[in-house]
Amino acid sequence: MLPSRPPKLPLSTLSLTHSSFTFFSSLFSSNPKTKPLPMRSSLSLLRSLTLSLSHHHYHPTHRLPRPISGFPLAVAAKSRRVLALPSSSTFVEHLSGEVSQPGENWDLSNVAQGEAFDLDKCFSSADLKHLAVPELEVPELEDLPEQWRRSKLAWLCKELPAHKAGTLSRILNAQKKWMRQEDATYVAVHCMRIRENDVGFRVYKWMMQQHWYRFDFALATKLADYMGKERKSSKCRDIFDDIINQGRVPSESTFHILVVAYLSASVQGCLEEACGIYNRMIQLGGYQPRLSLHNSLFKALVSKPGTSSKHYLKQAEFIFHNLVTTGLEIHKDIYSGLIWLHSCQDTIDKERMTSLRKEMQQAGIEVGRDVLVSILRACSKEGDVEEAESTWLKLLHLDVGLPSQAYVYKMEAYSKAGEPRRSLEIFREMQEQLGSANAVAYHKVIEVLCKAQEVELAESLMTDFINIGLKTFMPSYIDLMNMYFNLGSHDKLESAFFQCLERCRPSRTIYSIYLDSLVKVGNLDKAEEIFDQMQRNGATGINARSCNTILSGYLSSGDYVKAEKIFDLMCQKKYDVDSPLMEKIDYVLSLSRKVVKRPVSLKLSKEQREVLVGMLLGGLQIESDEDRKNHMIRFEFSENSSTHSLLRRHMYDQYHEWLHPSCKTSESTDDIPYKFSTISHSCLGFYADQFWPKGRQVIPKLIHRWLSPCALAYWYMYGGHRSSSGDILLKIKGNEEGVEKIVRALKAKSLDCKVKRKGRVFWIGFLGSNSTWFWKLVEPYILDDLKHLLKGGQISDNSAVETENVNFGSGSDTDENASESDHTDNDNNL
Repeated sequence: MLPSRPPKLPLSTLSLTHSSFTFFSSLFSSNPKTKPLPMRSSLSLLRSLTLSLSHHHYHPTHRLPRPISGFPLAVAAKSRRVLALPSSSTFVEHLSGEVSQPGENWDLSNVAQGEAFDLDKCFSSADLKHLAVPELEVPELEDLPEQWRRSKLAWLCKELPAHKAGTLSRILNAQKKWMRQEDATYVAVHCMRIRENDVGFRVYKWMMQQHWYRFDFALATKLADYMGKERKSSKCRDIFDDIINQGRVPSESTFHILVVAYLSASVQGCLEEACGIYNRMIQLGGYQPRLSLHNSLFKALVSKPGTSSKHYLKQAEFIFHNLVTTGLEIHKDIYSGLIWLHSCQDTIDKERMTSLRKEMQQAGIEVGRDVLVSILRACSKEGDVEEAESTWLKLLHLDVGLPSQAYVYKMEAYSKAGEPRRSLEIFREMQEQLGSANAVAYHKVIEVLCKAQEVELAESLMTDFINIGLKTFMPSYIDLMNMYFNLGSHDKLESAFFQCLERCRPSRTIYSIYLDSLVKVGNLDKAEEIFDQMQRNGATGINARSCNTILSGYLSSGDYVKAEKIFDLMCQKKYDVDSPLMEKIDYVLSLSRKVVKRPVSLKLSKEQREVLVGMLLGGLQIESDEDRKNHMIRFEFSENSSTHSLLRRHMYDQYHEWLHPSCKTSESTDDIPYKFSTISHSCLGFYADQFWPKGRQVIPKLIHRWLSPCALAYWYMYGGHRSSSGDILLKIKGNEEGVEKIVRALKAKSLDCKVKRKGRVFWIGFLGSNSTWFWKLVEPYILDDLKHLLKGGQISDNSAVETENVNFGSGSDTDENASESDHTDNDNNL
């Protein structure tokens, strides 16, 4: 059991090193990302956490004002762990390069004090019972003086839970003549007592619209608590906004519960929101979070997949700072995780890592394998061979086995020091000691040898890599092709290119290298063919680099007509022309054009318009300014969907000229963000008025005219799913009238379908043979790399969990929670 306030911190515990103090002082007010979260964002986070408040005391001597304390909380069926991601892809990434081996995981849940990283403990009454909560008092029904009022309230309490939102509002509106604040409060409280929290929420929102409404902090806090316990984040946000708009600071339990609710959600962006609420809990509310909350948030930070964890270093340091200054126990995995985050950075802060190791030793914590591997990783980035060998010896003395990534880091360290042959020796040692080498080790040693231009060794290892049956050859093929290009071996580069296409999914990088080589040797016919392939293939696409390459080829060969076409394409896409080519293209244009006109106005092409219709039907959002003169399209794709992962690159290229400058990536990276937006432009007003009037998604009245096969294909790719039985489902939000128009338009195309409603969400299902006819209609417009995912019996992973309960054999689902199931509202997941 945690004390209500942390004990006073002894001076000896506060003896931080000078570098630690400087780091913390500069960090104290910082947020997890480089930009502070907006206030509304942070408020949204605060709302879904008001789960369970501490128990109120019942006063038996007072019948009239009775505190609402005894009614039960509606607890979610299963409380999920913090971002349940495989540890092998996160903190343990430096221990294992591929699927983690037994004994190589850094499992933060297996700590001595098991409650430290357990979200269930964060929601437990033991963790929250010391938190102060405003007392909510309501009269007993029998204590009301008027008999007619008692009868009407009893009737409302019985009737309202049985109706949907529309009918419920009509019933309440019929009571306006006699209902008062106290009456509505009683009804809302009664609904919470019988666990009809959604009904209680609707009564509360109806109250706010009445002229007699007075803000009740206790009611708002309690109701937000219940909605948060049920993971209704959007509704919790509404209540939390009400509290803030009244100039009140939410209670400590509200902050605590909201952070935990966001950590328990697997929805993209929730971790950033949790960090923002945690920071404001300390900086705005002046509260001291529980130990379990510190630990749970820290675990979530180091559990982010891939290299995304490195962006949370400042937030992790802030959590560590709060643990130190409040005198709470710091678990060894906090030290290990923080050192690991430092080793992930592009610029290593060795002084900070050293100070953390000293603090571990002062706290009596032994430096384990995970810390030593993190230090080895830092050495590999700086080419510090001496420190790497010292750390390697310490790992050997631990006698716990060397992880595969330790060999990889040591190879990289010697590569940075200019000793590629020594890296190869380490690779051979790895094969002898571990019995085999994993894909990451092969990638690294081939990369090292290619940079050193050791052609025969690199080719030999590549042959071994292919023969042993491992996958993910793409990084090694890229290294080989770059080596061949630098050496001028075009024939070998071409051979490697076609081998890569046979074994790997097409990549813009390998196409670009091959295109560079073709232009360099003067094979423009083949270069033009490859450029056209890139342009047609949505998985690769073209970029400024490929356009500049082919442009330079045309200019060098004197083919000015084709050079002008490429230049016009680059102007349309707003690609920058390389400065050496700019003078040449200006001369070419001056010969054929009296005035060189650079296209400055933006206009959607026919294909872009059709694609946009399908994407908007699938859930794409449009935001408008206050005057609704300029509008912005917000693209958002799910990180958990392989379909979305491939589709986002195509959409990024398709609307490249429309993208906001802050969303454009550099030409040296293929890392396309999962969220990006266009500039605000008046040309998008038609689509904003048709699909998002008043900021709410609707189905246009003329939608039946715009359902082209291309639009249907992109609707399917973005907001569609294929069930395990082979049925195709399309999701859309709107009203019955709009859905009926879509159904009639589909029937006009000989496509029979069924409709299933869940709140405002409609599922249009093509069942049995109808799914085959639908596929034949849209297949020509499906991206090539997505056809194998969306065709036949393959299950589309856009939202498998979301569609598993859609039953077209039953009537419309009256569960209004489902109305919040879309790309931006994740109550079902919370």
